[in-house]
Amino acid sequence: MANLAKLFQRLSLASVAKDVRYTAVRPISLESLERFLNKPKPGTGKSYRRIVHYPEEYTIEPLRVTNLAGRDPETGRLVAKGIGGGIKHKYHWIKWVRDGPSEGEPQIEKVIQVLDDGCRTAKVALVAVGNEMKYILATENMKAGDLIKTSRFIPRIPVRANEGDAYPLGALQVGTLIHCLEKYPGQPCHLIHSAGSYGTILRKFGDLVVVQLPSKQEFAFQQTCMATVGRVSNIAHSKTPIGSAQKNRELGNRPRSGLWHRKDGRHGRKVRRLPPMRVIAPPAEKATPPLKLTLKL
Repeated sequence: MANLAKLFQRLSLASVAKDVRYTAVRPISLESLERFLNKPKPGTGKSYRRIVHYPEEYTIEPLRVTNLAGRDPETGRLVAKGIGGGIKHKYHWIKWVRDGPSEGEPQIEKVIQVLDDGCRTAKVALVAVGNEMKYILATENMKAGDLIKTSRFIPRIPVRANEGDAYPLGALQVGTLIHCLEKYPGQPCHLIHSAGSYGTILRKFGDLVVVQLPSKQEFAFQQTCMATVGRVSNIAHSKTPIGSAQKNRELGNRPRSGLWHRKDGRHGRKVRRLPPMRVIAPPAEKATPPLKLTLKL
């Protein structure tokens, strides 16, 4: 006990305090947190302007829209800075599949009405056939009361199609202006949709048809791909001036920074040769895994 008492006498708080070091805790800034957050990036196939609430079945009723103002719908973080505000519009559901008979006479449809759609640059047309009504993209000279044809039959002699008619590429003449082109046969038409745009049939070889897109690039598609004849409506869209800053806000565009840049032309204009023609082949089918069977005797 005497030895233990001597040890306690030698201990002092001053010696312990010298060994203890106090470190200040630095506050974590938001800039350092951004490195660890998965921030979505534009250009990945998502639209940060609006969300359309689609029903289970197709309908011609205008659909409800939720404006995103450039923000990600899941995280709420700002992704596209130039989007925001604007007048709210209803969305008209376009039926991108123009399906018709594969043999015999073409299917005849009647245009009921041509109207503007605030969610796209081109006009839309309400078309009726039998007991069905649907929306399609309107062509340059389309008006109410017109009769349009739809067919999947490819005759030996190319047909003389009018504006709004839908035929396979193999059934149309060389030099025909087209829009709403299928990339693969049977899939929805998702090429050449914007106002005033069109593609041109250049030539045919074998079962392929070469089409020049609005970007001046040439692609070879299967001759069974459907396309609509004519040019997309609202040709003056790209040449119409906005006119004022308030009108630009009504279109859903936020103000730019206003920073002035001198155009000194130092780097010059890049005039490059167009890429070679590209053949659009059907997607490769997935290989079926081998089936292994075991027999127990």
